[in-house]
Amino acid sequence: MGAVKLSKRTIDALAVERGDKVFWDRDLPGFGIRVHATGHRIYVAQARTPGGLPRRVRLGRFEDITAKQARQEAAEIIDRIRRGEDPLSPPTPPEPTVADLAARYVERHVEVNCRPLTVETYRRALRLQILPALGSLKLSEVDRSHISALHYGLRDKPAQANKAVGVFSKMFKLAVAWGMTPARPNPCRSVKRYRGRSCERFLTADEYARLGRVLIEAESESTLMASAVAAIRLLLFTGCRRNEILTLRWDDVDRSAGELRLLDSKTGPRPVPLTPAVERVLAHIPRIEGNPWVIAGRDRSERLRRIDPFWNKLRARAGLEDVRLHDFRHSFASQALEIGEGLPVIARLLGHRTVMTTVKYAHLARDTERASAAKVGDSIGADLLAVDAEDEADAA
Repeated sequence: MGAVKLSKRTIDALAVERGDKVFWDRDLPGFGIRVHATGHRIYVAQARTPGGLPRRVRLGRFEDITAKQARQEAAEIIDRIRRGEDPLSPPTPPEPTVADLAARYVERHVEVNCRPLTVETYRRALRLQILPALGSLKLSEVDRSHISALHYGLRDKPAQANKAVGVFSKMFKLAVAWGMTPARPNPCRSVKRYRGRSCERFLTADEYARLGRVLIEAESESTLMASAVAAIRLLLFTGCRRNEILTLRWDDVDRSAGELRLLDSKTGPRPVPLTPAVERVLAHIPRIEGNPWVIAGRDRSERLRRIDPFWNKLRARAGLEDVRLHDFRHSFASQALEIGEGLPVIARLLGHRTVMTTVKYAHLARDTERASAAKVGDSIGADLLAVDAEDEADAA
């Protein structure tokens, strides 16, 4: 019998009267099945080494693996024999790429350690910036030139450029720790980041007044605008982050304890004082049956997810085009310093993990201290001058 296409049907039909015989596959040279007179059938693979020596390997019994599986395994073993490799050792896995590292980074680090909004931020940086530029590269291929090109390609978006380099730097450190690439200097190490612009912007008393009038006028325009106005007032009165207010539930308002219990804060769960100003804002927000969110959205069972379009309209009306929602936190800290609160207290009010994060407001504290010192000095000076004036009058 000549070579045949080895399949379950053809193998079932194979038989020998005495001893055993190997039947070879018609389509894959070197792939065969040894058939014994007893009925046993065993798949085999055979090829010659680079030195010309024949090498035959048993693959498994006909009853244990399918012909398709045996054919695939035979093709790999024949290839390894011809290359002079050990046919019984597993093939060397392909070297991981940046895309492989990114998938593991998200699954084993980001999703485990970060909040949902932060996870989406990392996913976006990978999807839009890092993977298009570096995804197909093997980890051993990535060097400083690739990172510099990535960074320079985002030069019109310096904050995103710096963020992308920072994300890859963390990924590379973990790749070394996970054994995905040999230890070597981080290719991000000497890439100079773009200088960030100062983000400190504080509302003045006049700007607060202008904004207050605009908010009063706008809240009657629509239900959605009223939700946005309420959210903005809460941001102003609490110094909270945007999503801490947008994800606030009515169940998080604990009036007995006098607190807003933020469960999804950036630094973990934390309480925020329920002040009279915050109470007044909450009292004017209508509660919608079946909607657990304080700041309701278009769908009356959902929350407001995007406040920026509303804020863009409101700040234009108030003449505050350069003010971002995050600047409310800066203004909150500025007001707290102005009335004499210390940095540790402000750190707790803003939900900073450590007071070191609040140190950026230290120059405001020094300004407040200088103003206080000037007032004390003026008071003492007035008394001293009064005594000097009396002495001069007596001398005359």
